[in-house]
Amino acid sequence: MTTGARTPPYPARPRRSRLRTYLPLGIAVWLVLEIWLLTVVAGAAGGWTVFLLLVAGLVLGSVVVKRAGRRAFEALNEALQRGGTPQSGNGNGMMMLGGLLIMLPGLVSDAAGLLLLIPPVQKAVSAFAERTFDRKLREAAPGSFGDAYQQVRMHRPDGKVVQGEVVRDEPADAPREQRPPITG
Repeated sequence: MTTGARTPPYPARPRRSRLRTYLPLGIAVWLVLEIWLLTVVAGAAGGWTVFLLLVAGLVLGSVVVKRAGRRAFEALNEALQRGGTPQSGNGNGMMMLGGLLIMLPGLVSDAAGLLLLIPPVQKAVSAFAERTFDRKLREAAPGSFGDAYQQVRMHRPDGKVVQGEVVRDEPADAPREQRPPITG
Protein backbone atom coordinates (compact mmCIF):
# COMPACT_ATOMS: atom_id res chain seq x y z
CA MET A 1 0.00 0.00 0.00
CA THR A 2 1.36 3.39 -0.92
CA THR A 3 0.79 6.65 0.88
CA GLY A 4 1.46 8.88 -2.09
CA ALA A 5 4.63 10.25 -0.50
CA ARG A 6 7.59 10.59 -2.81
CA THR A 7 10.56 8.36 -2.28
CA PRO A 8 13.50 10.47 -1.10
CA PRO A 9 16.21 10.67 -3.76
CA TYR A 10 19.15 8.68 -2.45
CA PRO A 11 22.56 9.35 -3.89
CA ALA A 12 23.67 6.96 -6.58
CA ARG A 13 25.74 4.01 -5.46
CA PRO A 14 29.40 5.03 -5.41
CA ARG A 15 31.58 3.68 -8.16
CA ARG A 16 33.83 0.79 -7.25
CA SER A 17 37.49 1.69 -7.20
CA ARG A 18 39.79 0.18 -9.79
CA LEU A 19 41.67 -1.65 -7.05
CA ARG A 20 38.53 -3.44 -5.82
CA THR A 21 37.58 -4.27 -9.40
CA TYR A 22 40.88 -5.65 -10.66
CA LEU A 23 42.53 -7.05 -7.50
CA PRO A 24 40.73 -10.45 -7.61
CA LEU A 25 41.59 -10.80 -11.30
CA GLY A 26 45.22 -9.87 -10.61
CA ILE A 27 45.50 -12.42 -7.80
CA ALA A 28 44.03 -15.13 -10.03
CA VAL A 29 46.45 -14.30 -12.86
CA TRP A 30 49.37 -14.25 -10.41
CA LEU A 31 48.44 -17.68 -9.00
CA VAL A 32 48.07 -19.22 -12.47
CA LEU A 33 51.43 -17.72 -13.50
CA GLU A 34 53.13 -19.10 -10.37
CA ILE A 35 51.75 -22.61 -10.93
CA TRP A 36 52.59 -22.56 -14.65
CA LEU A 37 56.15 -21.37 -14.00
CA LEU A 38 56.69 -24.04 -11.32
CA THR A 39 55.51 -26.76 -13.71
CA VAL A 40 57.80 -25.45 -16.48
CA VAL A 41 60.81 -25.43 -14.14
CA ALA A 42 59.87 -28.87 -12.79
CA GLY A 43 59.69 -30.21 -16.35
CA ALA A 44 63.10 -28.75 -17.22
CA ALA A 45 65.05 -29.32 -14.00
CA GLY A 46 63.05 -31.94 -12.11
CA GLY A 47 60.66 -32.03 -9.19
CA TRP A 48 63.36 -32.21 -6.52
CA THR A 49 64.96 -29.02 -7.83
CA VAL A 50 61.65 -27.17 -7.53
CA PHE A 51 61.13 -28.58 -4.04
CA LEU A 52 64.62 -27.45 -2.98
CA LEU A 53 63.99 -23.99 -4.47
CA LEU A 54 60.77 -23.66 -2.48
CA VAL A 55 62.46 -24.79 0.76
CA ALA A 56 65.39 -22.42 0.14
CA GLY A 57 62.92 -19.57 -0.42
CA LEU A 58 61.18 -20.38 2.85
CA VAL A 59 64.46 -20.43 4.79
CA LEU A 60 65.87 -17.28 3.12
CA GLY A 61 62.59 -15.40 3.61
CA SER A 62 62.42 -16.28 7.29
CA VAL A 63 66.03 -15.11 7.78
CA VAL A 64 65.27 -11.80 6.05
CA VAL A 65 62.09 -11.22 8.09
CA LYS A 66 63.90 -12.07 11.34
CA ARG A 67 66.78 -9.73 10.49
CA ALA A 68 64.46 -6.86 9.51
CA GLY A 69 62.39 -7.38 12.65
CA ARG A 70 65.49 -7.32 14.81
CA ARG A 71 66.70 -4.11 13.14
CA ALA A 72 63.30 -2.48 13.62
CA PHE A 73 63.22 -3.49 17.29
CA GLU A 74 66.76 -2.17 17.83
CA ALA A 75 65.85 1.15 16.16
CA LEU A 76 62.75 1.43 18.36
CA ASN A 77 64.73 0.58 21.50
CA GLU A 78 67.43 3.13 20.64
CA ALA A 79 64.84 5.82 19.94
CA LEU A 80 63.08 5.16 23.22
CA GLN A 81 66.37 5.36 25.14
CA ARG A 82 67.21 8.76 23.66
CA GLY A 83 63.61 9.94 24.17
CA GLY A 84 62.56 10.41 20.55
CA THR A 85 60.72 8.57 17.87
CA PRO A 86 62.22 5.96 15.56
CA GLN A 87 63.54 7.18 12.22
CA SER A 88 61.29 6.35 9.31
CA GLY A 89 62.70 5.38 5.96
CA ASN A 90 65.16 2.78 7.22
CA GLY A 91 63.63 0.13 4.94
CA ASN A 92 62.68 -2.42 7.58
CA GLY A 93 59.07 -2.56 6.41
CA MET A 94 60.09 -3.13 2.80
CA MET A 95 62.62 -5.75 3.89
CA MET A 96 59.89 -7.57 5.82
CA LEU A 97 57.59 -7.41 2.80
CA GLY A 98 60.41 -8.73 0.62
CA GLY A 99 61.05 -11.57 3.06
CA LEU A 100 57.36 -12.46 3.15
CA LEU A 101 57.24 -12.52 -0.65
CA ILE A 102 60.29 -14.81 -0.71
CA MET A 103 58.60 -17.12 1.80
CA LEU A 104 55.54 -17.53 -0.43
CA PRO A 105 55.80 -20.60 -2.65
CA GLY A 106 56.47 -19.50 -6.22
CA LEU A 107 59.17 -18.07 -8.40
CA VAL A 108 57.48 -14.78 -9.37
CA SER A 109 56.96 -13.84 -5.72
CA ASP A 110 60.58 -14.83 -5.01
CA ALA A 111 61.80 -12.48 -7.75
CA ALA A 112 59.61 -9.64 -6.42
CA GLY A 113 60.85 -10.28 -2.88
CA LEU A 114 64.48 -10.26 -3.99
CA LEU A 115 63.88 -6.96 -5.81
CA LEU A 116 62.53 -5.45 -2.59
CA LEU A 117 65.81 -6.29 -0.84
CA ILE A 118 67.68 -3.82 -3.08
CA PRO A 119 67.87 -0.42 -1.26
CA PRO A 120 67.10 1.85 -4.27
CA VAL A 121 64.04 -0.26 -5.08
CA GLN A 122 62.98 -0.10 -1.41
CA LYS A 123 63.20 3.70 -1.45
CA ALA A 124 61.29 4.02 -4.73
CA VAL A 125 58.48 1.66 -3.66
CA SER A 126 58.26 3.28 -0.23
CA ALA A 127 58.08 6.80 -1.70
CA PHE A 128 55.40 5.70 -4.20
CA ALA A 129 53.33 4.06 -1.46
CA GLU A 130 53.62 7.12 0.79
CA ARG A 131 52.58 9.51 -1.99
CA THR A 132 49.62 7.30 -2.91
CA PHE A 133 48.49 6.99 0.72
CA ASP A 134 48.75 10.75 1.31
CA ARG A 135 46.81 11.49 -1.89
CA LYS A 136 44.06 9.04 -0.93
CA LEU A 137 43.76 10.63 2.52
CA ARG A 138 43.49 14.13 1.03
CA GLU A 139 40.77 13.21 -1.45
CA ALA A 140 38.84 10.98 0.94
CA ALA A 141 35.13 11.61 1.21
CA PRO A 142 33.57 12.56 4.55
CA GLY A 143 32.98 9.50 6.69
CA SER A 144 35.83 7.54 5.16
CA PHE A 145 39.20 6.59 6.61
CA GLY A 146 40.60 10.07 5.99
CA ASP A 147 37.78 11.58 8.05
CA ALA A 148 37.99 9.00 10.85
CA TYR A 149 39.22 11.34 13.57
CA GLN A 150 36.52 13.95 13.21
CA GLN A 151 33.37 14.15 15.33
CA VAL A 152 30.99 11.22 14.98
CA ARG A 153 27.80 12.19 13.17
CA MET A 154 24.62 10.51 12.04
CA HIS A 155 23.37 11.15 8.50
CA ARG A 156 19.73 11.13 7.60
CA PRO A 157 18.69 9.67 4.22
CA ASP A 158 18.20 13.18 2.80
CA GLY A 159 21.85 13.99 3.58
CA LYS A 160 21.30 16.30 6.56
CA VAL A 161 23.67 15.87 9.49
CA VAL A 162 22.07 15.31 12.87
CA GLN A 163 24.32 16.00 15.83
CA GLY A 164 23.11 14.75 19.16
CA GLU A 165 23.91 13.56 22.64
CA VAL A 166 22.94 10.60 24.79
CA VAL A 167 19.79 11.17 26.85
CA ARG A 168 18.73 8.74 29.56
CA ASP A 169 15.10 7.84 29.99
CA GLU A 170 15.14 8.06 33.79
CA PRO A 171 12.84 10.26 35.83
CA ALA A 172 14.61 13.14 37.55
CA ASP A 173 13.50 12.01 41.01
CA ALA A 174 14.76 8.41 40.57
CA PRO A 175 17.28 7.37 43.23
CA ARG A 176 20.85 7.15 41.96
CA GLU A 177 22.95 4.09 42.68
CA GLN A 178 25.37 4.69 45.55
CA ARG A 179 28.84 3.26 45.11
CA PRO A 180 31.11 2.50 48.05
CA PRO A 181 34.24 4.67 48.27
CA ILE A 182 37.41 3.20 46.82
CA THR A 183 39.99 2.48 49.47
CA GLY A 184 43.58 1.96 48.54
